[in-house]
Amino acid sequence: MIKITLPDGNVREFKAGVTGMEIAEAISSRLAREVLSVSVNGEVWDLGRPITADALVKLYTWEEREGKETFWHTSAHLMAQAIEEFYPGTLFGIGPTVDNGFYYDIDLPGGQQLSEKELEKIEKRMMERSREKQPVVRQSISKAEAIRLFTEKGDPLKLELISELEDGTITLYSQGQFTDLCRGPHLPDTGYIKAVKLTAIAGAYWRGNEKNKMLTRVYGITFPKQKMLEEYLVMIEEAKKRDHRKIGKEMELFTFSEAVGLGLPLWLPKGAQLRGLLEDFLRKIQKNFGYDQVITPHIGDVNLYKTSGHYEKYGKDSFQVIKTPAEGEEYMLKPMNCPHHCEIYKSKPRSYKDLPVRMAEFGTVYRYEQSGELHGLTRVRGFTQDDAHIYCRPDQLKEEFKKVIDIVFIIFRALDFKDYTAQISLRDPGKPEKYIGSAENWDKAERAIVEACEEKGLQTRTELGEAAFYGPKLDFMIKDALGRNWQLGTIQVDYNLPERFQLEYIGSDDKRHRPVMIHRAPFGSLERFVAVLIEHTAGKFPLWLTPEQVVVLPISEKFNDYARKVSDELNFSDIRTVVDDRNEKIGRKIRDNELKRVPYLLVVGEKEEETGSVAVRRQGEGDKGTMTVGEFAGFIREEIKRQLTGLYN
Repeated sequence: MIKITLPDGNVREFKAGVTGMEIAEAISSRLAREVLSVSVNGEVWDLGRPITADALVKLYTWEEREGKETFWHTSAHLMAQAIEEFYPGTLFGIGPTVDNGFYYDIDLPGGQQLSEKELEKIEKRMMERSREKQPVVRQSISKAEAIRLFTEKGDPLKLELISELEDGTITLYSQGQFTDLCRGPHLPDTGYIKAVKLTAIAGAYWRGNEKNKMLTRVYGITFPKQKMLEEYLVMIEEAKKRDHRKIGKEMELFTFSEAVGLGLPLWLPKGAQLRGLLEDFLRKIQKNFGYDQVITPHIGDVNLYKTSGHYEKYGKDSFQVIKTPAEGEEYMLKPMNCPHHCEIYKSKPRSYKDLPVRMAEFGTVYRYEQSGELHGLTRVRGFTQDDAHIYCRPDQLKEEFKKVIDIVFIIFRALDFKDYTAQISLRDPGKPEKYIGSAENWDKAERAIVEACEEKGLQTRTELGEAAFYGPKLDFMIKDALGRNWQLGTIQVDYNLPERFQLEYIGSDDKRHRPVMIHRAPFGSLERFVAVLIEHTAGKFPLWLTPEQVVVLPISEKFNDYARKVSDELNFSDIRTVVDDRNEKIGRKIRDNELKRVPYLLVVGEKEEETGSVAVRRQGEGDKGTMTVGEFAGFIREEIKRQLTGLYN
């Protein structure tokens, strides 16, 4: 008999060799119908894989990310099976899951190309194989067997992957006549898949290397119910309307230029104002929490990043080293702000009485993302982090961590992000080579995060292997208005950079001690945050954040002077106002400014000029009646006050 510990702490005994499915059946018949995969001591397995020793077990359904990933992983194989049936001899690269679905990189025989019109027949074949409920079978094989098998198939892609695997860790998965190299996990059979939609075809270099062969990448998504697919397709249509690239253009917020460079956004006046408002908002919060603003250069000596470990971890994803005229002198565009902040900390002696030291910067960093991965503002090569680093004593760590959580919640309330998940990201105990620093320091850092979250009463989920290379972290996943999840704010505990940079303070015992470091970015990056905010709100920002809060619309040129007088009076009251004095009909002006998501439109003509008033229209709501300019200014101030009341406290 073996002991199986469930997430709630309940311990059950089963015969050795029990499977995840059998455990689910022992709990309830409903769970057995819905379960998709199981984690055994933190590793996700197939439901049919025997468990032979005491283990911590968690069962995953469609409601958990791990369940969806297992579902979509099998769906990728089902798609590959259908493609192989239509195009025998196709080579398959990798077929991972993504945030919404999966893809497979393929190389059709004879230089054939797959077109969009062929996706429908592949979908139909996938559903045929699904209805057959073909069992998905896992098989462990030796490295020599794997090499022999894929040599016979003439598959250089898989042979390259096998060359990097250790003997004893290699598995195959098969359903029907289809077999592929894969570590899993997978569904018990193909019958779980009830609805299929192949969504796109794109080109992708093998393993993301531009020097390698270009493959065809086929994207898809599947669901356990047809109704879920129908709802998803409706959501996709709404997402197209909310696409931040489309709305950003309509609102004149940002643009891109190939002449400037791929992945390097240009912020237009209104977009720059939006960024400035977000920065001012956070600066005010940070001031109340005791932060000092700093500014650091966009480049640094390459040795700075070798000391921090960023060169080793990010070097291949960074821009090439910058060589100067001086022999041996090399710089890098900074991939992170923290090494610069460590040097600021070292700029003078520190006492235990000086701590915590909290320094914040809106610092721009640079990563060389592959061109195929760039996407609007969500994936760029130059982005600005709302970065801050807190240097504190070990006894201050939990309290400082909890204060950062408070800042995150202030931001969420201000921007109406109500649905979020807090994820504690820990190291992968099976891959210590991924991380820097001692196990002792990692233990202390992980324990501090868990305890801080418990003391705040924060509901969290824990993910092994998702920590940063220098420390564990707490990530906040936001669900937007369309139900999509975005990773935004992050808080990280770091004992390692203070070691690497030899940071010190003099303690009350007159001895030298190491501070603990907290990395903190509630927005994450301003670019990604603005993109998410645009799509969450469809461009209809809270009034306090809108770059143009009011536009005055004279009904004819005769009233342009009065319109400017109204605008000047409102701007004097710190209400951001412009005049649309184009020689257009009033209906056209209203439509154009509605498209730009301006919250308030003020129509002025002869009657308004005579009475010193304005005819008020609310964006998307229509006529709100007539007010004097002073009354309207007070009305706006009250709305902004309601939105911001209590946020800074």
